[in-house]
Amino acid sequence: MLSGLFTALLVLAGVVGAGIAMVSSQSKAPGPLASDRVLIIPKESGLTDIAELLQREGLIEHPWAFRVSALLSGNWTKLKAGEYLFKARASQADILDIIADGKAVEHAITIPEGLTSEQIVARLMENDLLTGEVNQAPREGAILPDTYKFQRGYPRQQIINRMAQDQRRILNDIWSRRPADLPIKTPQELVTLASIVEKETGRADERPRVAGVFINRLNRKMKLQSDPTIVYGLAGGKGTLGRPIQRNEITQATPYNTYVIDGLPPGPIANPGRAAMEAVVNHSRTKDLYFVADGSGGHAFAETLDQHNRNVARWRQVETQRRETNKPSDTVDKIEPPPAPDTRTEAPGASRAGLDPASGDSAAAAPGQPGAGGTRARAFDASEGTQRDPLLNKTYDLNSPKQLPQLKVP
Repeated sequence: MLSGLFTALLVLAGVVGAGIAMVSSQSKAPGPLASDRVLIIPKESGLTDIAELLQREGLIEHPWAFRVSALLSGNWTKLKAGEYLFKARASQADILDIIADGKAVEHAITIPEGLTSEQIVARLMENDLLTGEVNQAPREGAILPDTYKFQRGYPRQQIINRMAQDQRRILNDIWSRRPADLPIKTPQELVTLASIVEKETGRADERPRVAGVFINRLNRKMKLQSDPTIVYGLAGGKGTLGRPIQRNEITQATPYNTYVIDGLPPGPIANPGRAAMEAVVNHSRTKDLYFVADGSGGHAFAETLDQHNRNVARWRQVETQRRETNKPSDTVDKIEPPPAPDTRTEAPGASRAGLDPASGDSAAAAPGQPGAGGTRARAFDASEGTQRDPLLNKTYDLNSPKQLPQLKVP
């Protein structure tokens, strides 16, 4: 009797052992999946649900074998919902490890520098891989544009929180390295000036020099006269007018219009990137006070009003040639066309390089001629951006006489 029972137990043990060995061997064998596949494991899916889903999607052949493998490995309690990438011919063991480890697919969203907080929130809301609402649009300039990785279903508010945390960390580091003679009193003012630099140029090599122009103007108590501040004063968080700046808007009083106010505006006009903030504390040490578009996506810089007037004249020729050849003008959210330069020399230390407030719409008058109101238009630094990639736009180069348009002598 006892010997019969012992024999039966031995047989049973042998069968169980053989079954375990077979399942173990099968779990490591290449699976039936013909090519890489992304699969979403829904929330609250149990072991049986997952095994059946994997079979339906062609990742495994036998759900029971997958369940046994999960039980034997102890991973059956660790399976996680999520979006997973499975490689072609992935074995049961590989599939089980991926789901148990939660190695979900990572997505990325890139937030460009120079967007307003309202624009950034709109981009997050458009991304259907993210979930939830943003509690409140963050304060302008309080979040860092960058590329952020996340998994499907990640909360939008968490992206905002990460952007704010990164901005605080980087701003503190940059502020600690500021030069002693920087005419900026607070980290917030640094972000404000960086946001203007960010909106003025899309070229990395120009940011320190553009920042240097504004630093020089602050030191001389000159108005900054930045076109993007006109736009922000009128459009706010929308970030764009969608059209050129009208002549009467140049002198329209808003808290942000640096053609009207002295010094910096009350806050940032966008969210600058790290490079723009670095450009402020590492600005070019030049005597530049002016800059205007050069037609190549960059700018021509000048120390004096006479130099600037010549640069403006070149830019007017570039715009004229573009109109004659039906090429699109890069003047959305910019002043179009640049007003006629004034050949008179600006007095040293003068606070404005822009329009005379009394001239109103007369800025469009012909070069050297009185405007409609009887006053002559002065030159202004109509700092132009471009809708094209500035590194691809090589139409003109002010440093190359071969590419300069011929100026028409009045």
